[in-house]
Amino acid sequence: MSQPTSTRIDGLVEVTLTEESLPQILALDTWAFPSPVPASDQLAWPWPLDPQRSRALAEPGSDTLAAMHGSYAYSTFPVPGATTAVAGLTAVGVHPQYRGRGLLRSMITTHFADCRARGEVASVLFASQPAIYGRFGYGLASRTAAVTIKHHAALRPVAGSDAITVTFEEFDFDAHAAIVAGLHARAAGRNINTPGWATRETPRLRAHFHADPAELREGFEKWRIMVAFREDDPVGYALFRRKFRWAEAGPEGPVELQEYAATDPAVVHALWTRLLDLELTSTVQAHWIGLDDPLLTLLVDPRAATPRIIDNLWLRLIDAPEALRRRRYAAAVDLTIELTDDMLTSNAGRWRLRADPFSANVEVTVSDTAEVSMDVRTLGSLYLGGFSASALASAGLIEGAAESVAALSSAFGWPRLPVCSWVF
Repeated sequence: MSQPTSTRIDGLVEVTLTEESLPQILALDTWAFPSPVPASDQLAWPWPLDPQRSRALAEPGSDTLAAMHGSYAYSTFPVPGATTAVAGLTAVGVHPQYRGRGLLRSMITTHFADCRARGEVASVLFASQPAIYGRFGYGLASRTAAVTIKHHAALRPVAGSDAITVTFEEFDFDAHAAIVAGLHARAAGRNINTPGWATRETPRLRAHFHADPAELREGFEKWRIMVAFREDDPVGYALFRRKFRWAEAGPEGPVELQEYAATDPAVVHALWTRLLDLELTSTVQAHWIGLDDPLLTLLVDPRAATPRIIDNLWLRLIDAPEALRRRRYAAAVDLTIELTDDMLTSNAGRWRLRADPFSANVEVTVSDTAEVSMDVRTLGSLYLGGFSASALASAGLIEGAAESVAALSSAFGWPRLPVCSWVF
């Protein structure tokens, strides 16, 4: 670590992280997030964070980090009908020796200031403890289904599926990473896109996602990949691995799906038909399936899948007016919104939103009156289209006349529900 800066927080100083700081970073990481693998054994694993987007606190002269956080630069993060720059907050950790001193709030405040300085209109994260982040203005923006599907579960036929060929290989970074990156980006769609479908934009983030340390396999094999082709064009993939397990009645090993992406329904059908037909397995387990994923519609017997609804992305608006300008709307809207925000007071106020449907013609201006009101956390839940304004109003989180709330629901809804297919 370099020399500390002059910023002091309850006896701690901010230190500048470099590539050589990794041993200290991993030491803190394994204190903040219990790990079966010692920090020293993780040094060879790819570390995904750019030190220039990471911040840490320590006692003066100490090599032990008290707290840190970092973020990813998502320059093309999908929001309804468009993309914009957001920050992916991650690695937020406090050493147990330093808990209870307000370090988390201090780091979040610093993160918000960094986002604003970089022009990132929102911060998104996966919450290790979901109850924490609401008090900082993060709203639950998307949900997914964790599903366990029975072996040989039948799917409804899809035209063109028979024309898709699928190859099976052990995953090799040099051979497959570019294919995965390209298809993952294509699967997001363009005009009618999938909000929240963050891509892995940096080489170090891609290396981290595809890392497969033996210490974390828990009896599973190395990652394998199916690649789907239409003629010679790759059109989808599934990253998966199996565990061999035998019971008295026969094989009951699971298949774990890390991620899949497909460019059209025929590819979805072709990949899942093969996943559900792997020999000597009993189930396919997938954790990040969108609530409107085609798989859930294609199952002949919906009860063949045991679902559990879980939180996915949490979103915090940093520059609310600008964020509202950058997304598109599914219906014409002309409404005034009163927004409260205790941490970022520049967001607070009455904003008039005017937009044409599916158009870049969006205006956000200051207003003297308001037809609906909500806090910034609720607007974070509304922003990607994962929750309807009517549902949020029925929970008492939006106030306004029924007609205004209904108009808000129509405008903020989107043809595809938001989802992120991987954890960052």
